[in-house]
Amino acid sequence: MRQTVEAICTLTALFAVLVANAQVANTPVPRYDLLLKGGHVIDPANGLDGKRDVAVLVGKVAAVEKDIPANEALKVVDVSGLYVTPGLIDIHYHVGHGGAPLNWFAPDSPDHEVPALAALLTADPRSQLAPLGVPADLALQSGVTTIVDAGTAGADTFLQEKEEVIDHAKVRVLAFLNIVADGMTGGLEQTVDQMDVKRCADTVLRYSDIIVGVKTAHYWTQKPLEELHPTWAAVDRAVACGEAAKVPVMFDFWPRPERSYADLILEKARPGDIHTHVFAQQFPIVLEDGKLNPILQQARNRGVIFDVGHGAGSFWFRNAVRAVKQGFVPDSMSTDLHTGDFLILSMSNVMSKFLSMGVPLSDLIRRATVNPAHEIHRPELGTLSIGKDADIAVLDELHGHFGYIDCGYAKMEGTSQIVARMTIRAGRILYDPSGLSMVQWEKARPQYFNIPMLQGSLPATADSYPRN
Repeated sequence: MRQTVEAICTLTALFAVLVANAQVANTPVPRYDLLLKGGHVIDPANGLDGKRDVAVLVGKVAAVEKDIPANEALKVVDVSGLYVTPGLIDIHYHVGHGGAPLNWFAPDSPDHEVPALAALLTADPRSQLAPLGVPADLALQSGVTTIVDAGTAGADTFLQEKEEVIDHAKVRVLAFLNIVADGMTGGLEQTVDQMDVKRCADTVLRYSDIIVGVKTAHYWTQKPLEELHPTWAAVDRAVACGEAAKVPVMFDFWPRPERSYADLILEKARPGDIHTHVFAQQFPIVLEDGKLNPILQQARNRGVIFDVGHGAGSFWFRNAVRAVKQGFVPDSMSTDLHTGDFLILSMSNVMSKFLSMGVPLSDLIRRATVNPAHEIHRPELGTLSIGKDADIAVLDELHGHFGYIDCGYAKMEGTSQIVARMTIRAGRILYDPSGLSMVQWEKARPQYFNIPMLQGSLPATADSYPRN
């Protein structure tokens, strides 16, 4: 929020100076701060799929029209041959520490005390005491302008996540609150007493501007069920919190004979609840005869939402490719980006896999913008509507020979790949690695060629448009 306010103030000041100079020089006053010209706009929320120019004023979308004159903008960016879309939304991402101790990297951290760790982490080999979270702003490299932390923090740890990460990120950060008060990776995800419905709901309501739902994950996947670990404890309590706070629940789920996948999506999940990791290895997505399991469509008919949540262990081509070929595409694209996969995974990578499976780009944009916006009850996001925050992705579709991998170390080859060329958040150009918005250095303004005499002097920048 602070960065957004700063951006608006900067743009307002720049525009005021521009108006004053134009009046003195008796020249036309530009109407816009920024103009993306010549691109192919895909904005499913507004039914747009064709060549349009997009104009920005003071951090907001000001116009989406054909052939806006270049002299009407302070900064003009030629995006011919590229796609211009609303900023993408990744609703499964991990930031912050969660339940991991702050000294997890120190030699005396519990993370290094193997016997003690084994006693704590009773049920899931993926559990750890090191934090899952990665820098929030990594998402900008894929055209993502909004991420949703998927339950890294619970009621006890959310404020730390907010103060350390959410309040300082350039990308917009929202969150699902873990039903476990300690959050993820702290060794308490199997402790039912940590799943306090009232504390969960109170926290969701207290931070309702940021927290969009409840998350449950990693509960009692292997050991025998007993009195201290009821079959559906985590799911039932997460749903109870969701009902109390009137928000959706996201399920990260491992079925077992006592709690089937069908029971989760056909009985436990409510309309609007989200099953993430839909193409993970543990789910009977495809039957033995190769046909799509009919319970998926039955659940979708009930209003259950299916999310990709790719991650480091939740995406198998043997499920995804066969399901997509039979018409079942997840409602939302997402990465499950964390410390275990950020070197090989991104939103553009996930979308490229589905593009290579034959899902049209316009459909993928819908599942990465307007769909997730509605899933988290934030319809003001994922759109280029006039007056909304100028969160914009400029994407390129490459053609050639590309290889993609899944979590079972299998490969799929494709002929298309999506890459982000520029990411704009609230009117600020935050990602532009190829210099789409920049001038040739030889043509830079005089300030660029100055050698600063003192630290704090005007930076030697080629133009004045706000970026980082």
